[in-house]
Amino acid sequence: MSTERTIENGIDNAATTVGSVWPIHSFVTANPLSGFEDMPFSEAVSQAAALLGGRGYPSPETFRAALDDGRIDPEILESELVERGYDGDLETLLDRMDTGVESERPDTDAERVDHVLTKWLSTFLDEGQAQWPMPNREDGFYSAFRSVAAHDGQVPDDGVVTDLPDSPIEAIESVLEPYPQGQWVPIFEEQFAALPGWTGFIKQRAADDGAWQSTYPITLEGYLAVRLALLSAFGVDIEPSTGPERTGSDAADELAEAFLSAWEASYRSDVVERVAAESETLADSDPAGRPDAQLVFCIDTRSEIIRRHIEATGDYETHGYAGFFGIPMEYEGYDSEVSVDACPPILDTEHRISEVPTDGDAQASHDRWSSLREAASEVVETLKTNPATAFGFVESAGSGYGLALAARTLVPGRVHDLLDTTDDAVADTHEFCAQTVHHQHSYVGDLPVGMTHEAKVEYAASAFELMGWEQFGRLVVFTGHASETANNPYDSSLDCGACAGNPGGPSARVLAAICNDEAVRAALRDRGFDIPEDTVFVAGQHNTTTDEVELFADDVPESHADDLNQLRADLAAARENATAERAESMGADGSTGVSETERRAADWAETRPEWGLAGNAGFVIGPRELTSDLDLDGRAFLHSYDWSTDPDGDALEAILTGPLVVTQWINSQYYFSTVDNAVYGSGSKVTHNPIGNVGVYQGNGGDLMTGLPHQSLMAADDEPYHQPLRLSTVLHAPVERVTDVLADHEGLTELLDNDWLSLTVVDPTQDHRAFHYEAELAWTAASEQSEPRPEIPNAPAVADD
Repeated sequence: MSTERTIENGIDNAATTVGSVWPIHSFVTANPLSGFEDMPFSEAVSQAAALLGGRGYPSPETFRAALDDGRIDPEILESELVERGYDGDLETLLDRMDTGVESERPDTDAERVDHVLTKWLSTFLDEGQAQWPMPNREDGFYSAFRSVAAHDGQVPDDGVVTDLPDSPIEAIESVLEPYPQGQWVPIFEEQFAALPGWTGFIKQRAADDGAWQSTYPITLEGYLAVRLALLSAFGVDIEPSTGPERTGSDAADELAEAFLSAWEASYRSDVVERVAAESETLADSDPAGRPDAQLVFCIDTRSEIIRRHIEATGDYETHGYAGFFGIPMEYEGYDSEVSVDACPPILDTEHRISEVPTDGDAQASHDRWSSLREAASEVVETLKTNPATAFGFVESAGSGYGLALAARTLVPGRVHDLLDTTDDAVADTHEFCAQTVHHQHSYVGDLPVGMTHEAKVEYAASAFELMGWEQFGRLVVFTGHASETANNPYDSSLDCGACAGNPGGPSARVLAAICNDEAVRAALRDRGFDIPEDTVFVAGQHNTTTDEVELFADDVPESHADDLNQLRADLAAARENATAERAESMGADGSTGVSETERRAADWAETRPEWGLAGNAGFVIGPRELTSDLDLDGRAFLHSYDWSTDPDGDALEAILTGPLVVTQWINSQYYFSTVDNAVYGSGSKVTHNPIGNVGVYQGNGGDLMTGLPHQSLMAADDEPYHQPLRLSTVLHAPVERVTDVLADHEGLTELLDNDWLSLTVVDPTQDHRAFHYEAELAWTAASEQSEPRPEIPNAPAVADD
């Protein structure tokens, strides 16, 4: 094998240890240890700690608080400890638990390398924020750096950097010459891990190959070549080390694993017991009549709260479905300059959908207001950020600008009301724009514009098949979701994760348009979906900060006006109750729920506009009737599924290989951001410094922060609000059918076998008994889990009581 190929393969292998990082304007939650998912969780966190220096388990203080609050069942904990050979006083065991890492003092020269490198990375990778861009960006990062290196006084005139070769591979080969090939991959791993935020961002950007990457390309080879050249120039030894010293880590991690498993089993057993009881009740109940309306929400944990309260206001049925509504599209709104992927990153986009104006008068009014606001915003932004005008701007406009900031600080609720009034005077784009849903016989890039009739039928049928629908109300509302915040670099992390960190309203509009298509409805009836003539499909969007549900219902026929008015009234009542619950979770007075959530949405200084998905711990897959009478405290993802309408298991397979994988990503991001916020999260918002519209620093430089901020996870400095648990999935289906699906998907069984999440099946065909997945496609009856476990037979098998 050639040296070039050896280096390229080594870079590919080393890069797997660093998780991908998406730009902050389209934040995607993902497991920061995704490259370690092919090994058991306990081994993965240990290796990641050695490479990245991060904690892999909650602290002893977090476990102690969970014990004190009764969240860990003492009997389950005792069983977990005995199984690992531990016995004794819990306080003594907690004192023995030390999952910390003793980091060596940073090398000063290595810090200088980081300073120089991140300075040029932030300039090169800027996405439209910088006033003075880096020269020669179109030639790629490596070439651009070659052109400026000689003019950077912070770069020593020594080593390879003084005369960089034409290609990055040549530069890497030159620096590696003194080292044996056996050390090359460990060297690459350590250098990628030195700045995992920037490395992960480059990795994702190169893989995505979007507009910015196409215009200003950067590769891991180019990045590594520059880093190695700078290390050589500063005289830093790159021989791989053994990693940070971890004192007593094996025993400490084993203890932590026991406490964590017991905590998860305590949470899971409660959910499983309640779902199993509801399963028995469901089997004996009569079919429900036709509801007044059906609302489909995203499986997002925040939807669980509003769904409960909507169902309590009237004869409404709610369902859970991934918030991109099954349509893998690239979307461009009327006011947008660029398109965005509106589907999970595990899928490739297959259609291009855009908003096109249909009402000239409303469009003209909207454009006038938008142009004024955009022009004013651009002027202010230029005056603020351009060094030549910034001081003059402050001198002349400081008082007025200060008053605006003071209003957002002192009376943000009134600012929210004012903005609402202004927005009401300007037409929303959905009021005068249609979407290019129908096949246009044209392409944008490689994507067809719109969809064929056959594709539309498949998307609609898939939605109803996955959710197990058999009847339809007069109104069916597909409800996407988005957040509303001010001055929040992490605002996209609060939007729809299934839409790649973008609002879900556009996806809801597309599916509603598809289902209102008479040709599609006729095809659906031929496939067994008996859609009544009087059923109208409507789109909406749930504001997860304020719990307002906006309906996009301008074209609903007059025959349904009363239905629509009643639904809007009931949604407003549900909002009152949901915001009261949400406000209390943030330490505010529940009686002021609506005003409090609106204040948080408009307050530019609010570090916690909402809790997002903090608290997520479970994923329930089954009919809504299993959970409709349960208060799951906004901690569970909910996906509708009816095993009886899915004889071949196709819908089950789609849920397990799609939404389940995405929720595991989300859960892992929240877990690791909580257990070690400095390494896997992004620290405090108070000291965030947004950079290049791609991420944030802590302070004035360094690595891109990769995870969630402290305020999204912690109730106080030493008090987590998010309970760091791995995802517990509870599925209502025959266990044999689940085993068949798992047997066909090695990647999914690998996640389960390696304890990255758990799966418990409540089997309605076996007296509603619960079976917990152990390993290698074998199951144990849930009642046996607190007892000594039987020998696990080879797959597939179920251990009886």
